[in-house]
Amino acid sequence: MRNLGPDEILGQLFVARDALGDWPSTAPDRKVTNIVMMGMGEPLYNFDNVKAALAAVTDGDGLALSKRRVTLSTAGVVPMIPRAGSEIGSGLAISLHAVRNDIRDVIVPINKKYPLEELLEACRTYPGASNARRITFEYVMLKGVNDSLAEARELVKLIKGIPAKINLIPFNPWPGAPYECSDWAQIEKFAEIVNRAGYASPVRTPRGRDIMAACGQLKSESVKERASAKMARELADIQSGQLARMPQ
Repeated sequence: MRNLGPDEILGQLFVARDALGDWPSTAPDRKVTNIVMMGMGEPLYNFDNVKAALAAVTDGDGLALSKRRVTLSTAGVVPMIPRAGSEIGSGLAISLHAVRNDIRDVIVPINKKYPLEELLEACRTYPGASNARRITFEYVMLKGVNDSLAEARELVKLIKGIPAKINLIPFNPWPGAPYECSDWAQIEKFAEIVNRAGYASPVRTPRGRDIMAACGQLKSESVKERASAKMARELADIQSGQLARMPQ
């Protein structure tokens, strides 16, 4: 419920390395080789502390990880994306999850402030983005919400011109969740369209579902129940609007 300090961000890495016996940090066979700033809040809302922590991670006299092995994941705080590229210099991952603003407004509410058009323009101009340093687009697969083959084709159009790969993420449900995970066959068809367009589209292997610690599950159950009810209402409104526009 508050911002983490640089020491607390680094502390998570230290705990992992302690558990693995992964010292010294410059050992050639080190076990922790990559870091993703994800799953502990929006890093671009805690910019200075994240910047300080990653400076220690990538400093040759610190933990000595290459900036190419560090990725910062954001829901899309557009004004801070250029600063992240120029001042932190890590890789960039975007929690995209939809190809239409009306759907993304519900799934990723920050979209109401920074819509897809602004977000994708920030990605196109991200400092350091190249075929060697592709931007990762995270796309959670929600049955009947964002997983149609038409949306796969629209996704390809949206990211055209951006050096990118797409991580397809099977949805991890929680009690009262308003969504279901897409069928595996549908995920494979979706991935095939993206692959044929020339973009890598690996399907992330879910971990931690059994203890409610998988991607998207790290939040108190009471808060999720309130959020689930609200999202269900908003999605129902969108879907009823779509039906009303269809020819009878």
